[in-house]
Formats: sequence, C-alpha cells, structure tokens
Amino acid sequence: MFERARTTRSRPPAPPRPGAATPPRRTAGGRRALALAAVLSALTLGGLAGPAAAESPKDAAYPNFAPTPPMGWNNWSYYGCDISEATVLANARALVSSGLAAKGYDTVTTDDCWMSHSRDADGNLVADPQRFPHGMAYVGEQLHAMGLKFGIYEDAGTSTCGGYPGSYGHIRQDADLFAEWKVDYLKLDGCNVPVPAGQSADDVYHGIYGDMSRALLATGRPIVFSVSAPAYFEGGSDWHHVISWSAQVGNLWREGRDIAMEPGSARGKWSSIKYNYGYNVQLADLQSPGRWNDPDFLLAGQSRLTGDEIRSQMSLWSVMAAPLISSTDLTKASPDALSVLGNEDVIAVDQDAKGLQGRIVGHGDGYDVLSKPLANGDRAVALFNSSDEARTITTTATEAGLPAGTSYVLKDLWSKKTTQTTGTIAANLPPHATALYRVHTGTAHRAQPATAITWTRTGGDGTASTWKVSLADHGPTGLTRARLTVDTPEGWTVSPSTASLGRVAPGTAKSVTVTVTGPDAKPGTTVSTLTAKADYRAGGAGTGTASGQASVVTDVPYPSLAAAFDNTGITSESAPPAPGNYTTGDFDGDGDTYSAQALAAAGATPGAEISKNGVTWTFPDSAPGTPDNVAAAGQSITLTGSGSELWFLGAEAGFTSGQVKVTYTDGSTSTGSLGFPNWCCTDGTEYGATTVVTTDHRNTPAGPANYGIGYKLFGNPIPLTPGKTVRTVTLPDADQIHVFAISVR
Repeated sequence: MFERARTTRSRPPAPPRPGAATPPRRTAGGRRALALAAVLSALTLGGLAGPAAAESPKDAAYPNFAPTPPMGWNNWSYYGCDISEATVLANARALVSSGLAAKGYDTVTTDDCWMSHSRDADGNLVADPQRFPHGMAYVGEQLHAMGLKFGIYEDAGTSTCGGYPGSYGHIRQDADLFAEWKVDYLKLDGCNVPVPAGQSADDVYHGIYGDMSRALLATGRPIVFSVSAPAYFEGGSDWHHVISWSAQVGNLWREGRDIAMEPGSARGKWSSIKYNYGYNVQLADLQSPGRWNDPDFLLAGQSRLTGDEIRSQMSLWSVMAAPLISSTDLTKASPDALSVLGNEDVIAVDQDAKGLQGRIVGHGDGYDVLSKPLANGDRAVALFNSSDEARTITTTATEAGLPAGTSYVLKDLWSKKTTQTTGTIAANLPPHATALYRVHTGTAHRAQPATAITWTRTGGDGTASTWKVSLADHGPTGLTRARLTVDTPEGWTVSPSTASLGRVAPGTAKSVTVTVTGPDAKPGTTVSTLTAKADYRAGGAGTGTASGQASVVTDVPYPSLAAAFDNTGITSESAPPAPGNYTTGDFDGDGDTYSAQALAAAGATPGAEISKNGVTWTFPDSAPGTPDNVAAAGQSITLTGSGSELWFLGAEAGFTSGQVKVTYTDGSTSTGSLGFPNWCCTDGTEYGATTVVTTDHRNTPAGPANYGIGYKLFGNPIPLTPGKTVRTVTLPDADQIHVFAISVR
C-alpha cells in the first residue's frame, strides 16, 4: 500500500530523498531532427530492456531537445494522485484560454498514479480505466489538438513512488510505448530502484537512466527527458557526480526535495520554496545552456501563499533559469496568480537565449542578491528578502556584474516602473518579497531617479521603539519638496507622523527620527508593520513617490505547551459531522490524523502518563478533533525544571530537524537539534529517536486505513546545561515537526 510522508513520495530504500521531476518546452523541429539523426547514427542499440552497466559520461550526449528551460503544467503538487482524464484536459484548456500556453507554458504532464496496478498480458503499461477511460494515447491526441505537448510520468525502479508498475526490466518496451502514444516529454522518477550488494547506488542509477536515454533515442521520436536521479542523492558525496551524468543522459534533472503539496500550511509552503531555492542556487556551476537544474513546481495559484511569496518564487526560478512548471488548478486560478505566471518580462529572463543560471553576488542575514547575465548584455538582478521582517536590500551595478558607468536604467519587472541610478540598486521589501530588475548601462529620458526608504531601529524593545526613517536618492537628479508620512497599525501611535525633508541631493539621504508605541503583545510571535511614504519632485521627471516598511516583531512565550496548540492531529472514528468524515483533522497536510481509538488501545488517552526509558510525559488532555498537538513554528513555551535532558514526545510528517533553544532563569541559553522520524513508513530510529507509542492504523478523510502499518509517536532528547533551571523553550521553526508533550529528565 502506498504511504506518503508529509504528502511527498516515500523515501527510496537506498540514497536519500525522493524527487519528482517536471515538463518541457517546444524546440525548432529542424535542429531536433538533425541532432537526433546524428546521435542515432552513432548508437549501438542493445541491452536496453533492463538495468545495465553505466555508460561513460564521454559517450554521445542526449540531444538538446530543451534549448530553453521547459515550461508547462503538472498535476502532482496540487492534485497528487487525485487525477483523471477530465482534470488533466480541463487544466490544458485553461492553459490555452488563459493565454499561458501562448506565453510558453506548452507542455501538460500527467504525473504518478495514471496507470493500472499491473501491466497487461504483453507487459505493457495500461492506463487506469476509471481515471483515464480513453487511454493515454487519447490524452496525447487531445493535447496535440490544442497545440500543446504531451508529458508523462514513469519511474526507473520496480514500482513508482505511488506503487504502480515501474520501468525496471521494461525500459525499451516502455520507451517504445511512449513513442507510440506520441509522448513529447518523459519524467522518470527514481523510487524503488534495487541496488545489488557490491554495487554503488550511483552506478546503478546511472545505468538505468542511461538505458532509458538510449531507448528514447532508439524510438526516433524527440522526447524531452527529465531525470530525477539527483534528488535521491541530495547533499551526499555523490550528488554532484550524479548531476553531471544526468546532464549527459537527459535535458533537465530534479536535484532535490519535492516542493510542498497543496494541502500544506502557509508556513510549510513558504519554507519549502526557500528550501528548494537554497539547494538549487548552489548548483549554477553544474548547469549549462540547454541542460537545466530543476527545483520543482511553481505554486502560484495554490492556497495560503501571499502575493509576495508567489512573485518571489517566480522571480527566483526565472533568475535561476529553472523550468517554469505550474502545479495548481488553473481552472480556478485567481487573476493575480495568472498574472504572476504570465508576466512576460519575467518569463523572458527565464527563457533568455544566453541560457545561464543566475548566481548570488551578495548575501547577508535574511537576504540574497542574485545576478543573471542576459543575451543582449543586460543583467537581471533580484533582491530577495528571505526573512520574516521588512528590510531594505542594497547592491551596486558593478557588484551585479555590469560594466563600469555613470548611469544605469532599472526596469522593475513587477511594477513595470523604469528608474535611473548612478550605480546603487536598492529596494525596501516586505517579508518574503523579491524585487526583480532588468538593468543596463545608459540613460532613460525623463525617468525618475531611483529612490529607497530605509528604517533603522535606534532604541527601545517590544512594541515601544524609536526609528530613523531615511529617504535616499540614488539617481542623477536631486529631489525637492520631499515629505514623509508614517502609518501604523490600528491601536498604535507614532510621533511625528509627518515630516518635511526638503531637498535631497543626488547620492545622499535625509532622515527623521520617529517614536512608535503599540499595545502589549499577546503570546506567540507577532509581526506588526510600520509604513513610511514619501512624495517629492525630481526636476524634469516630475513628481515621484516611494514607500518602505519596517517590522516590529515581538515574541512572547506561551504560558504552556497546551496554550500553543494549533494543529488537529487526532480525530475520533465517530467524529462529527458523520462517521468516517475526518476533514476537521489534519496531521500530514493531506487530511490524515492519528486515530483516538488506536491511540487509546496503545495507552495514549487524554491526560494519561506515558513512560519510556525512564522518561514520563503527560499526554495532551484534550478531546479528539480539537487542537491537540503543536506544529512547531518557532513558538516559545514557558517551562520550569532542571535536569540533564529535555525530552520531547512527538512525530513529524516530513524529513527535517530543527534547533531548539532553551533559555534559563539566569538569562543564559543552550541549543540542541531536534528531529523525529516520520509518523509512518520509516525505521523509527532516525535522528536518534526511540519509539514510545505504536498504533495499528490512522484516520483518513475516507475512514480508518492502513491496518497492520504502524503509526507511531517518538521520544527524543536534547541536552540541558547542568545545574541550571529552565525558563522557556523555543521550538524549531519547522511545521512538519509535531510536539505532543515535553518533559525534563
């Protein structure tokens, strides 16, 4: 039975993490045909039915069927296995009607779970007759009739991540079948790949993916090949080597963890975007024109993400020359989501003919600056605020790689505003936002000077503080009649609320000091936003405006762990509104929860004491269906006690760990790393944890399920400083981690 961990694919038996790949882009038919003929003439075909010894990376490369990063749509991140012919074709029609297809999103890929659980009598893959009643060739025909490309998913192992037949032992047969169906794009995942004793996983994966590469070429059909092998080696010693041969056997490769699924929390989705950006941005040296690093799908259009967050992902993916593969319900996508996906200036950065991945040229606490060279000599410059606070980020044209000069033109690719700078590139950005500029040397007639507002905290703490608010002129033209207005949230006060700055000379800044006071903060982390707006005249360029934000962040400890409960992880098998309906509970982002009945059978009832290895916890004293476990997101908890270790009872619906900070009564602190195994589907010893409770099933939106598979709770400690008394405990900032109880040993 298929088990998903945190709604991502199950972990493979050998190398680290799972991957899920992505779709392609149209190429010039003549170039494809010539490249294909040249490679076919050099191939010696044979031994393609199953795994073989790895070919040397020096052998002929797979043809360049994706000269620009692939673009399109894939169902996985939004729909998972809940797909059908109707769903796929409805989204394809939405690609066309929305205009996205005309902007390059031209490939529609059906991901895992499209097939029956067994092959036919001849060993061929068969579409699920309920989900795809007309078969996959029909889906391809319909897509081609719309002017779109046809993408399909398979797996290099014995079975797909979802438990459907893999291509292991059927590589040539499957390649021929895909060509017969007129597939244009193949995404080959890497779950369940057997690694025989005495062989390295690197060599085995290389051999199988090399076999599929040659088998696809042997069909004579130009099929874009997306390789998922590197995702199973992420961060390991073989990772870069696997990417190097992936660039030889295919056109693009998933190199790391899957992006978050649609049911995930807002914090989890943003964390996932940051994580995938973080591993992909390091790999610019391994990308080359026509061979693409793939950090997974675009989430624009999914729930719980802000406009700043989806624009950030689109900006960063484009600067990194990543495939632009939407995974959402395009039939219901908002105008804002469609405008983000369809921003032609941003798409042009991604699809630039130079084909290079942008690199980090500036970095600090909570921000990155990236620069990407473009074919016409311009640079795309991204200022990325990865932090949870508003801030001003600054770089220069020369740091971004532009030639020395006295004047540069900045085009903001989101606001479409064009400004002029003498060299400084700066923007005040809300949390999680990215400014994306196209920059070139020269001047722009009557363009406003580039300006920026910066907030600098000069005193106070909590909700009472003083700030220096500055307006800087980075352009060649001075500002006159500059005036500043400060707005605060309801219930706050600011003094002064307005100030005249007068004249601001080119290359200088004027500032004013303001005092702000807000109401007492409530338990938890609270972010309040202060906004300054400036208006001014800029010579012949006329009137101009600027705005900038500051964040007042307060972190007040919760009085107890129970007070911080914010995730329903336990439901009753007779829960309202009707038996078998558990949509009120959600532990893993997919609507699945622990069963109260199964926990009770294992001794975990509300308020019960549970002991293991000399540690005793009190299980949450709350009824099933109410918030009864913490999704860790950096909460601080008041806790008293002293001892050698702090023990946590919990589990997680992902594969992650995070830092716990302990603050003692004398003001000192200590830290420790906390992780739990996944609540199912793992050995149960990851991160050094020990199993405390095991149940035999869980609740799903359809009812109790997976009898015979253990759903567990784990214990794991961090050390305490001897002789000190704990005052507060700050949980990891990782909402895949769930904490049920904490105990001092």
